[in-house]
Amino acid sequence: MSGAPRALWQDAPDMAGSTFGTLFRVTTAGESHGPANVVIVDGCPPGLALGVEDLLPDLARRRPGQSKLVTQRQESDTPEILSGVFEGQTTGTPIAILFRNEDQRSRDYSAIQDLYRPGHADHSYDAKYGGRDHRGGGRASARETVSRVAAGAIAKKLIAEDFGGQVRAWVRQVGDVVADVPDPTRVTLEEVEATPVRCPDPEAAARMIELIDAVRLDQDSIGGVAEIVALDVPAGLGEPVFDKLKADLAKALFSLPAVLGVEYGIGFGCATMRGSDNNDVYVPGDPAHLRTASNRHGGMLGGISTGMPILLRAAVKPTSSLSRKQPTVDRDGNPATIATKGRHDPCLLPRFVPIAEAMVALVLADHWLRWRAAGFARYVPRGAADDS
Repeated sequence: MSGAPRALWQDAPDMAGSTFGTLFRVTTAGESHGPANVVIVDGCPPGLALGVEDLLPDLARRRPGQSKLVTQRQESDTPEILSGVFEGQTTGTPIAILFRNEDQRSRDYSAIQDLYRPGHADHSYDAKYGGRDHRGGGRASARETVSRVAAGAIAKKLIAEDFGGQVRAWVRQVGDVVADVPDPTRVTLEEVEATPVRCPDPEAAARMIELIDAVRLDQDSIGGVAEIVALDVPAGLGEPVFDKLKADLAKALFSLPAVLGVEYGIGFGCATMRGSDNNDVYVPGDPAHLRTASNRHGGMLGGISTGMPILLRAAVKPTSSLSRKQPTVDRDGNPATIATKGRHDPCLLPRFVPIAEAMVALVLADHWLRWRAAGFARYVPRGAADDS
């Protein structure tokens, strides 16, 4: 044989990590400074009313340049549906959606192509592939999440129509500023969108904005926590033992750039509790719709949904790209200094909210279809009457 040895993954394409889901499958492609980003949604049932207008609201919430709190890169994020939709309805075949990149400034990254940015995936991509696209982070950039938000909008519509499911996220914390949200199940979209930081507590939102402005002027960044709730999810979703609903939700959120921690329900708070305090007591009632007096279990027991609201939190690190100088090394391990000229979010949380919603909706849509396919769910097709 001649030439370089063939890599193992070249003979095993299923090892590639750009596809998510089992029945409701999402594949993304594209880089931060490439010509476009693409998503293919495979497994969406036919007959779901769908058009570009269904994707635009969440894409606008993720879009860069929407306020001074986020990156000033200007992208319209206009989706082009290329397949899978005919006369305003899904056909059951793969849905392909294209997003053209319009405002790349690759020259901003020319000076750092041989330097490793602290906190970034530059070195790890080099270690894995032997090279990388240094322009804006390439495939590791959060630019890729535009595809996920579009796919998530489809998943949101599917679960809303099939079982009334809703997913809502908001900013719970920025730095040491924590919102007071007494009942996460009552947070509305209007409350979340009332401020550019997407926090439903107006007083905390004002302090968050002040903090983000301060770190931005200091050429720095700040992290925080997003909270996500899924409502009206039927009991029974989840595939033990390795595809537990909680496991797939954690994977979905951990797959997002900058997420360093995920918890659900009481989360790490359980570490100091006794079982008698942590257990959620059942309330007598209809056995088909059992509820608990509290929800420390976060809507999942044994990795299966219980019918209670699913409550999750994701810790998001500060943006790694800073315009202030930092020590680093080059690709040969020599000491160097780096400052990133690109346009970056001083805090990732405001734009993270619709991305987190999208990933949770994708998991719920996938597990709903899996439950239905296995024959466990009592399913009434869209448009059919329930005569029970």
